[in-house]
Amino acid sequence: MVRAQLNEVFEDRGLIVFEGVEPSQKMHVTVSNVFGALKDHPTKSTPRVDGDIIPGVIDMHSMPREIGADKSGLVEINGKLLARFSPGHFDHCYNDELNRAGVLRAVINAPAGEGGRTGFADGIQIYEDFSPELREKIEKLNVIYTLDVRLTQMRFGRTFKSFGDKPDELKVVQESRTFPRAMHPAVWTRKDGAKVLHIGPWMSVGLEHHEDAEGEALFEEICQELNRKADQKSYWHDWKPTDLLIWDNWRLLHAVEGCDPKWERQTQRTTIKGDYGLGYFEDGKKIGEVLREIAM
Repeated sequence: MVRAQLNEVFEDRGLIVFEGVEPSQKMHVTVSNVFGALKDHPTKSTPRVDGDIIPGVIDMHSMPREIGADKSGLVEINGKLLARFSPGHFDHCYNDELNRAGVLRAVINAPAGEGGRTGFADGIQIYEDFSPELREKIEKLNVIYTLDVRLTQMRFGRTFKSFGDKPDELKVVQESRTFPRAMHPAVWTRKDGAKVLHIGPWMSVGLEHHEDAEGEALFEEICQELNRKADQKSYWHDWKPTDLLIWDNWRLLHAVEGCDPKWERQTQRTTIKGDYGLGYFEDGKKIGEVLREIAM
């Protein structure tokens, strides 16, 4: 009964914050299983937590660092240097399959008021807030994504200055060369009839069948308008160690605002299986085929 109610709320709202949860990996997985089976992360280079014991939990850990000559992995926004910044995106956009949800907790975070929040923007609301003229332009567009997480290489929707690449990003880039480009619709329609604007500027490389100057100008216009609307309507979560949060990866974009590099930050995430069935690889392969080829 409770499971059904939670899933109904999740489908309706797209985001649930659980407070006062036992801060453990076991509880993290237990709550995640309420919403579906876990899916392992598709990249081998992504750190796991006790993979043989608790499968499907990935670990994102940033240690404190002094700001010196080496600014690799940092960004500058409004004159401030930030670590662990992530622009708006949806998870596994570089796959043909799009996982149902992410379940996140912050094991270690910057002190309250010092950054490190996670933001969520509702694609249904953003679509409604777009002008009718811009909605008409994007209605039937597909966006191309690749597995390249380097902020230095982000081409569209930039709102920051980036510096050198982090070593762990370069590992992902090596792996990215084995993945074909993935396509996802800029707008899709849910079973309830609601239209969702679903564009993640990060890891995007342009518009399918429109990789020319005109297409790039249109996509930049779309991404910057997305940034403006998201800035106006996003929910930014201030983390406590006993918080656990689930979001709808088919509906919400999420981002990390970053924090001063002097703060340690560690988050852990599970991924809920699922697929909305609208993505595909450019060469027609399925993710299972791609992963088998990588393993060979």
